Amino acid sequence: MGENVVVSNMERESGKSVGVVAVVTEPRFTQRCREYLEKQKLFDRQHRVEKMPDGSVALPVLGETFPEQHLQELRNRVAPGSACMLTQLPDPVPSKRAQGCSPAQKLCLEVSRWVEGRGVKWSAELEADLPRSWQRHGNLLLLSEDCFQAKHWENLGPELWETIASALGVQRLAKRGRVSPDGTRTPAVTLLLGDHGWVEHVDNGIHYKFDVTRCMFSFGNITEKLRMASLTCAGEVLVDLYAGIGYFTLPFLVHAGAAFVHACEWNPHAVVALRNNLEINGVADRCQIHFGDNRKLKLSNIADRVILGLLPSSEEGWPIACQVLRQDAGGILHIHQNVESFPGKNLQPLGVSKIEKEHWPYPQQTVTNQWKNGATGDSRRKMLSPATKPEWQMWAESAETRIATLLHQVHGKQWKTRILHIQPVKSYAPHVDHIVLDLECCPCPSVF
Repeated sequence: MGENVVVSNMERESGKSVGVVAVVTEPRFTQRCREYLEKQKLFDRQHRVEKMPDGSVALPVLGETFPEQHLQELRNRVAPGSACMLTQLPDPVPSKRAQGCSPAQKLCLEVSRWVEGRGVKWSAELEADLPRSWQRHGNLLLLSEDCFQAKHWENLGPELWETIASALGVQRLAKRGRVSPDGTRTPAVTLLLGDHGWVEHVDNGIHYKFDVTRCMFSFGNITEKLRMASLTCAGEVLVDLYAGIGYFTLPFLVHAGAAFVHACEWNPHAVVALRNNLEINGVADRCQIHFGDNRKLKLSNIADRVILGLLPSSEEGWPIACQVLRQDAGGILHIHQNVESFPGKNLQPLGVSKIEKEHWPYPQQTVTNQWKNGATGDSRRKMLSPATKPEWQMWAESAETRIATLLHQVHGKQWKTRILHIQPVKSYAPHVDHIVLDLECCPCPSVF
């Protein structure tokens, strides 16, 4: 009798489904056999126990083969008098438990079966190395960088990626690495399965097409894109200093009603995507792309609003942001920043810290810290949301001070500034928050 049901090499190499091994016994021994298999951690809970045409019952088991000693134990002690044969279920039916499992659980089940089918023992190390999160872009799945790092995966070949794609219902697969420090924010993404990385994503009715292996896309910024889209910018000219594929340029043009946007970007792949996205969304006639280093931008005295959406800091772009603001009326800066928080640390009272005072080389400090109704920095803080962290406020005041100084240097006269709003976007890591400062800047009237 061929008790050991073993998958042939031909079946294994074909990549096709190889079914599930099962122990066949008489109905009266079903419960006892199941209890034994569960105790030995051999019972496959992901597939249903099936009734065979001859009335016997097939209990699915884990692995491609079933150890001979367990088969003998079943025959001699657990189900005495029963043949207890092995069979292969070519089309196993998922159990109710498997049907209700999460995508991550389904991925673990499919990959573990596939790995064992290659003669590799499934281990806790391999399971811990599976992805727990991913980004889905249509039929392409972008895996996180902290998965499939163990050496065991290296020899398993491209069929591994096909198994993962099948388990998660996609056709293409890519794996994310760290963003390149080359300044162009090029993602280190490797295409694992498929012939190209172009995808399309729709946010708030706006279509974004881009190559995930060449351009960044952050799902976490959706709240900020919605906030920008809700602003009233009719008749305004904007400068987006870090336009990318159009993350903020497009919401301003499509929904906020901006008259014109100057979009700056130096990643050539992002520029290709941006140009395409402007056309797709029907706003190409209201945008000019400035390809290259925005620090060399020739624009000046033109913007009602400037977007500085670079992380961890856009400080290198602050001088040019001041340069492009309208000299007659000023405008608003939307400044993105990663800010660290320090729980439990006693912070100096805001407005009297040594650091803040050192940012003010000019005697006009009180002019810049006041606005229209004469509200000082201290009274302005009381107007902020209770959810605003002290570190966010301290950074915002420091940025305001630095911007005021730059405005004076760039335009040769004093400007007044006001913190309109501090918007949290997302948490990057423990105690690191992505926030946006809305800073209003207005030139002081000339005194004759």
